This record gives sequence, C-alpha cells and structure tokens, in this order.
Amino acid sequence: MALTGKKRVFADAVLAGRSNKHAAIEAGYSAATASAAGSRLVKEAPVAAYIANRRAASSDAALASTKSPVPPSGDEDVDPLNGAHYVDPKEFLGAAMNAPDLDMRQRIDCAKALMPFEHQKLGEGGKKAVKQDAAKTASQGRFGAPPPPPRLVVGGK
Repeated sequence: MALTGKKRVFADAVLAGRSNKHAAIEAGYSAATASAAGSRLVKEAPVAAYIANRRAASSDAALASTKSPVPPSGDEDVDPLNGAHYVDPKEFLGAAMNAPDLDMRQRIDCAKALMPFEHQKLGEGGKKAVKQDAAKTASQGRFGAPPPPPRLVVGGK
C-alpha cells in the first residue's frame, strides 16, 4: 500500500517529535481513535520506511553540516519544494509535479491543476466562435466568395 497524504502528514508529525496520538490527530484521524490509529500507522511498512529514510537523511545532513560548513552551490542539491520561494503558482506546480520525493497521486494532482494553463479544452470558446471559425475556413480557397468589384468614380468627384 502506498504512502497517502494523511500518512505522510502523520509521519512528518512523528518526525517533528509529536506522540503517535497527537500526530494522528494532526493528520486528521478521529480524536477518539487517534491512539489506536497512531499505533497502527507506525507499524505499517510504507510509513516506517518513510520515517526511517527521513531520519537517515537528517542524520546524514547533520553529519555533513558538521564536516563542511560551506553550503552547496549546485542547484541539484537544493530541494525544489522546501525553502524555495515561488512568485508564480505555475512554477511551483511544475516543480511539485517533477519532484521525485512526492507521492505519485500528489504529482498527478499538480499535473491536473496545470492542464488548463498549458492546454485549451477542445469545446472551449462557445457555439458562435466555432461557427465563425467554420465559416472562415469554408469561405476561403477556390470556391470562396470573390472580392467586390472596384468602385469607379464618375465625374472626378
């Protein structure tokens, strides 16, 4: 079973130092069953693997920060979603869609949100606009209407 959004929020709350019960409440589980839900969630394989990977990454980062105080200069070392300030929401959604850390469902939701900005719907524009476009294409070519005759001015006026 994949790591869902609620499970990711729960795991992040556990990593932040909250108890299983409080982390489950923060993730949106019922307060009456939060203790049982927290206990069950910690034992699930995807959640346990996510917590273990994050703890290992944070311990590696802490170890690396004690060894070299110089921040990395390459863009590939920077997480595009954490710490980056986006002015344009399209840029943020594009970065989230291409982030390998995110769950595939979240990446798909970002792609769905970007679709109207990148591609127009086929039926968009209304009936009148479709009729006008069809009339323009039909009136061109060999069988189209010829241009009007030139106006001749009689008497020099």
